[in-house]
Amino acid sequence: MAERMPPRSPDRIPRRPWRSLRARITVAATLIVAAVMVVGSLAFSALLGAEVRDTTARAAEARAQEIALRADEFGTSAVGDLDDDIAQVVDGSGRVLVASDDAEDGALPVDADGTLTSYQGDRVLIVVESLDDDSSDRGGSRGDDDDDDEAEDAAADLRLVLAVPVEDDDATLATAALLLAGSTVLVVLLVAGVTWWVVGRALRPVNRIRREVDDITADRLDRRVAEPASGDEIAALATTMNRMLDRLDASATAQRRFVSDASHELRSPLATMRQHAELARAHPDATTLDDLAEIVAEEGLRMQDLVDGLLVLTRIDEHVPQRRDAVDLDDLALTEASRLRAAGVAVDGSDIAAARVQGDPRLLGRVVRNLADNAARHAASQVAIGVRVTDGRAVLTVDDDGSGIPPAERSRVFERFVRLDEGRARDAGGSGLGLAIVAGVVRSAGGTVSVSDAPLGGARFVVSLPAS
Repeated sequence: MAERMPPRSPDRIPRRPWRSLRARITVAATLIVAAVMVVGSLAFSALLGAEVRDTTARAAEARAQEIALRADEFGTSAVGDLDDDIAQVVDGSGRVLVASDDAEDGALPVDADGTLTSYQGDRVLIVVESLDDDSSDRGGSRGDDDDDDEAEDAAADLRLVLAVPVEDDDATLATAALLLAGSTVLVVLLVAGVTWWVVGRALRPVNRIRREVDDITADRLDRRVAEPASGDEIAALATTMNRMLDRLDASATAQRRFVSDASHELRSPLATMRQHAELARAHPDATTLDDLAEIVAEEGLRMQDLVDGLLVLTRIDEHVPQRRDAVDLDDLALTEASRLRAAGVAVDGSDIAAARVQGDPRLLGRVVRNLADNAARHAASQVAIGVRVTDGRAVLTVDDDGSGIPPAERSRVFERFVRLDEGRARDAGGSGLGLAIVAGVVRSAGGTVSVSDAPLGGARFVVSLPAS
């Protein structure tokens, strides 16, 4: 058979920093901010480019109108006197009539009004403006008298073509794009650094709590983690961890006490049988075989009852699924009343009415028997058993006319191996598991059990279970 490897301690578990919560949060926040910044930068660049182009177009149109008015007033020859503008006057056939100094290297595209194109290696915006028909007349003749008719026809469709360079716009947009890219990188790096620092600072108490809890072992369950005064989720985590440690400490303490009490209870009958056996061996005349057999039988029954009770409580603690059969609670009560009467106990069963519940018949029968035996043990002269159905609940009551149970002790009687002062002796108090079994079985069946004062003057045990 292969040997099982011991579990690795937390210190030996390989660390993967890139898979830590701190790294994942930082990466997620950085990616989200980066995506938002990139989308925002692209949108801003698009809006800025459109706004710059629109401003340039309006300025170009205004300049073209200004030049057109000048040509209308002084003739098309005025266009040739322009120094800083790229402008041409073309006729209806596309022939260049007049060109400024910067526009003498080629014809500008007349059909590219309002668009960007390239002229002499530079990007320019083309604007076309119509001129008055008589602009050419004021500018003088460009040919002989034989060509007057042709010139007049061409002058009927004169247009001003203006090319505005957009190099400054491109430089502005490139600078804005560079600034946006740089700011995006800086913001993303800043967010990554701040997120890494903030998450690390926020998780620092968690790491401290983890280290403190890791140092707590089974023999050091009394230790607790420090609870920060921040009042946030980390403080709630520390409080929850301390409550869990309280439960574990209480459970371990109860388990140790349970084992100790069980060992003591099992030791007592064994010691009794051993003492009588040694007495019979050392002094045969002091006892008889019948006496020894009777003692062994009685102590054996005590041990059997104790072991059975421990097994029942163990199954309840382990939440072993129970049978869910229809059980007549009144039949169980009548059976126990008859058993007590046969033992010489006065039992009043007049309040037993029909009631049916769902559960394990054997365990529910043990509940009724334990309560009946407890009442008979502490009763002065009378026991009363009642069963009724109230508001969808089957209620079992077992009363006695004994001395009752003080209010301060009523919660303790359902603990394991607990005997009150009057029942400290083994012959009076039993094993101390009867009422603990009652509480465990009733709780697992979805019911409740409580103790109060009985009308007879003693104690009244009330069991409430869902009726079916």
